[in-house]
Amino acid sequence: MKSLITGGAGFIGSHVARHCLALGHDVVVLDDLSGGFRDQVPTGATFVEGSVTDVALVQRVFAEHHFDYVYHLAAYAAEGLSHFIRRFNYTNNVIGSMTVINEAVKHEVKCFVFSSSIAVYGAGQPPMREDMAPRPEDPYGIAKYAVELDLAAAHEMFGLNYVIFRPHNVYGEHQNLGDKYRNAVGIFMNQIMSGQPLTVFGDGEQRRAFSYVDDVAPQIARCVTMPATYGETINIGADRSYSIIELARVVSAEFGVTPEIRHLPARNEVVIAYSDHAKARRLFGEETTVSLEDGIRRMAAWARVVGSRAGRDFGEIEIEKKLPWGKG
Repeated sequence: MKSLITGGAGFIGSHVARHCLALGHDVVVLDDLSGGFRDQVPTGATFVEGSVTDVALVQRVFAEHHFDYVYHLAAYAAEGLSHFIRRFNYTNNVIGSMTVINEAVKHEVKCFVFSSSIAVYGAGQPPMREDMAPRPEDPYGIAKYAVELDLAAAHEMFGLNYVIFRPHNVYGEHQNLGDKYRNAVGIFMNQIMSGQPLTVFGDGEQRRAFSYVDDVAPQIARCVTMPATYGETINIGADRSYSIIELARVVSAEFGVTPEIRHLPARNEVVIAYSDHAKARRLFGEETTVSLEDGIRRMAAWARVVGSRAGRDFGEIEIEKKLPWGKG
């Protein structure tokens, strides 16, 4: 089995690559290192540095390696920021995806695995179910849903098999601690290790089901060997939801500090979002999940080793009006 993993130097992608290697795949990682790190590419994988928006590079990689499977996880996944980087969002998350899908069709890939997002649901009544009509409320969710629709069209026209996963609020080792625009767990850990207060938008009563990465990545890796998953859209992640304030307390407790919280003005976001996972249990079976406390403990042990990282301002803001983070 030869597999391409786009975004394989990033957070979830590097874990999927590790699990694919454990399953015996010959793995090629394509990543531009805009949000990932070279040292996160697992030993045994072939690394190619570059972007999915580079048509010539993507064509060359497919021509050289003759992939059986493609796992497409490359994306700029800052959901809240996507309102202010619309062109960048659609270029990377839609046009880049079409570049990879084109080559998968031309080279007759056996299955295309796509990491979508709970963001496609919008503010639907939780828990979100796969049979609900998507109503994304931000450009990131719109981009993810557009790729989902295109995969269905590619299957109808060309017979491209696909599996779509909708993970949500995933955290764990290899998360980019220096990214101030996404991933609350990593942001809180970085702020604690840097001696800064924890920043919370609004009252902090937004609720999410925070999902440990190894409750997500193994299923993504092994789905290609499970024909029952082909053509399916699958919610994947934790069942229990927590408020952002509760999360801040759990992370602070792990680091042995009293949470110092600085409330920022509320931003335009879905207040309550978590998913139903009945389909995932039916397809993959009942599996023991990692509790929030245990997952935070594992990630914190890794974070203490790598240390805090300086947050970087996004350099390509297209709209500054109502930008929650300021101009940088």
